[in-house]
Amino acid sequence: MFGAYIGLFLAAFGAATLLPLQSEAVLVGLLLSNQYWLWSLLAVATLGNVLGSLLNWWLGRGIERFHDRRWFPVSPRHLERAQKHYQRYGHWSLLLSWVPIIGDPLTLVAGVMREPLGRFLMIVTLAKGARYGVLALATLGWMG
Repeated sequence: MFGAYIGLFLAAFGAATLLPLQSEAVLVGLLLSNQYWLWSLLAVATLGNVLGSLLNWWLGRGIERFHDRRWFPVSPRHLERAQKHYQRYGHWSLLLSWVPIIGDPLTLVAGVMREPLGRFLMIVTLAKGARYGVLALATLGWMG
């Protein structure tokens, strides 16, 4: 039973990094099994996902110093465009941190832009927790 929670945590953590993973299927599978408490699943998934985003934020805080290196994964033009986009929409853009494809890089850019940690954690936790909550409600509503 404990292994399922660890698996969910790892899936949620990995899904929040820049790795192409997802955690929704793991959460839905555990919900459908009716063997786990809803609130504990939501807490574990949210915690894992937020900590994965925190890793992105932390990497963003230090990655810009390598922008002139040949191996740097983002062109200066793309980095500048992402920074301008973040400056335009500000910290509220982190409400989209749950969105596939754009959410994970957004948390990295928040680190590059020196988003304060407390505000980052508050907004990202709200966004990611709400996403898992809606997914759980949809799953449980579908079950009847």
